[in-house]
Amino acid sequence: FKSVISQKLTVTQLLPLKTLQPSAGAVSEQSTDSLVQTDYLYEQPPQELLATLLPRYVEVQIFGSLLESNAAEHAARMTAMDSASANAGDMIDSLTLTMNRIRQAAITREIIEIVSGAAAI
Repeated sequence: FKSVISQKLTVTQLLPLKTLQPSAGAVSEQSTDSLVQTDYLYEQPPQELLATLLPRYVEVQIFGSLLESNAAEHAARMTAMDSASANAGDMIDSLTLTMNRIRQAAITREIIEIVSGAAAI
């Protein structure tokens, strides 16, 4: 979902995970004169941690995709209903004008008949 007016279809690969590359705006570790490495300590072994986090990651990504899809569907419905309402308004205006012309023509015809009848007498 991009906006109400436009949607952008994307395909996202969930698995296998891609490795993250440092962005161009990020400060690289080698830009400083010394190489700094950070070592993280985890309470669980990496395999157990990955086995816990990976299913949760996939669930969150799928849920996010479903939410965006739902938002895009609602936006499309809202746009379609707005267009239908505008078209119905135009049709009502056109039919009202046509009916007013027909009514006015009938009134004019009756007045002419009355005036013609009065002139004949």
